[in-house]
Amino acid sequence: MARDRKKPSRPDRPDRPNRPSRPNRPSRPNKGNFKGPRKRQDPPREPGSQRLNKVIANSGVCSRREADKLIEAGLIKVNGKVIVEMGFKVKPGDQVKYQNKVLTGERKVFILMNKPKDHITTVSDTHDRKTVMHIVERMCKERVYPVGRLDRNTTGLLLFTNDGDMAKRLTHPSYGIKKIYHAQLDKNVNAKDIHAIRNGVGLDDGKAEVDVVGYVGDQKNKRLVGLELHSGKNRIIRRIFEHLGYKVMALDRIGYAGLTKKDIPRVSFILATISSSSFPYRQLRS
Repeated sequence: MARDRKKPSRPDRPDRPNRPSRPNRPSRPNKGNFKGPRKRQDPPREPGSQRLNKVIANSGVCSRREADKLIEAGLIKVNGKVIVEMGFKVKPGDQVKYQNKVLTGERKVFILMNKPKDHITTVSDTHDRKTVMHIVERMCKERVYPVGRLDRNTTGLLLFTNDGDMAKRLTHPSYGIKKIYHAQLDKNVNAKDIHAIRNGVGLDDGKAEVDVVGYVGDQKNKRLVGLELHSGKNRIIRRIFEHLGYKVMALDRIGYAGLTKKDIPRVSFILATISSSSFPYRQLRS
């Protein structure tokens, strides 16, 4: 039988001092309806407008970074007014001047070079080595850049253009631009390894895949192998053969984006103005 237990009596508590009243708090917004501060709406971009620094760079005066410095220094006028605003948009029909000279857009040029060995695919080199620009700069007044790259000792078709949008499309993986190479090996490549390349070779950075591979010309010469691929991995062909125990003695790119180096002697190039009907301009712009 449970016994009733009495709670021990507690001494009377001293009276507590009155707490100061809290100031009225601002009402909180309803979280479900609160959408935050409104973002500033930029004015709609006028069709055909371009950033001022891009217009300057496209005229061949300098790069975009250098163009920003010219703008900041107050050396650029648009329609007779000095512009120092970064990001200023130039509308079709606007007149841009630098040193009292009207700037006009460069013609779009497309260069196909048959690159020689011992030239680096870069605009400049801190070690003063020979670059592809040493070949092209004396023959073309437009400010052009190589599209993609070829290794120092890889020869063959290399593209140059001053159309930045086109260059990005040519090098972006989503377009699947095909490249064709001839590789000369230090020994005969057996059929088993040709089959392995066709199925994909596992490298440190993933599986290396080619679209087409086979012997070039006479089947007796099994040291010369042709490959067609769209991969943009660095030194992909040399690494494939090194992985299989071969050494690439010479590597020549004979095709790129449907173009070939046919009739272009080594260290020479074709200079052409790009038109809306030319390839690959037509294919990439559509």
